[in-house]
Amino acid sequence: MVDVRGKWTLVTGASRGVGRQISLKMAELGSNIVVHSRNLSHTDDLVHEIEDFGVKVYAVEAELSDQTQVASMLDRVDSTVPGIDILFNNAGISTGYNQNLYGHSLEAFRICYEVNMIAVANICYRYLPDMLKRGFGRIVNTTSGIKDQPELSAYAASKASLDKFVRDFAPTLEGSGVMMNLMDPGWLRTDLGGSDAPNAVETVIPGAVVGALLDDGKSGRWISAQDYVGMSVATAVSKAEKYIK
Repeated sequence: MVDVRGKWTLVTGASRGVGRQISLKMAELGSNIVVHSRNLSHTDDLVHEIEDFGVKVYAVEAELSDQTQVASMLDRVDSTVPGIDILFNNAGISTGYNQNLYGHSLEAFRICYEVNMIAVANICYRYLPDMLKRGFGRIVNTTSGIKDQPELSAYAASKASLDKFVRDFAPTLEGSGVMMNLMDPGWLRTDLGGSDAPNAVETVIPGAVVGALLDDGKSGRWISAQDYVGMSVATAVSKAEKYIK
């Protein structure tokens, strides 16, 4: 299992939900954290909670549908921290449940792709070269298990594109010390998942951080966070190394 103490982790969409849970757990494990949100004020409380773990923390803001803002955010990160070792592309957006199956607007597709796919690729392309040069890196991209719901086609299609992006990188990253995998948090009671979801947001831990802690060199895999509910981090990592192919 990877020792993350002293490493730097960037978490997008960190102000609430899954991103908040990931940020706190990685800080508990000893990683320094860069937390992203759309507005710095959204992570004020989180920054203080992370500081209580005795690690360094830095907050940045950007609207991920605007790639100029994304680039500026990454420039600020790069001028402040020595390098990103672990990346959680967690932020995501859905344009909601569209009752008109044949009327999804092109704008809905555009915004979902900008945030859920293009921004993710943008951030990955920024940090992959340095990770490869150092011979270490972990990227965990949050995906979704949604299927057979054309009412959510803009969101689902953007996540399917993300899945393809990750899996196509797997052969290239093999043997490099850099790993990029997918993490499905499950249906959670969050702003995105809604109040009818069966799972509390806290159940995403430890599964959501498993991809950052694996050390078996494999990329392109799908990690279902709900498969690890109630486990210790070490047990979850051991299970993932044994069963996820």
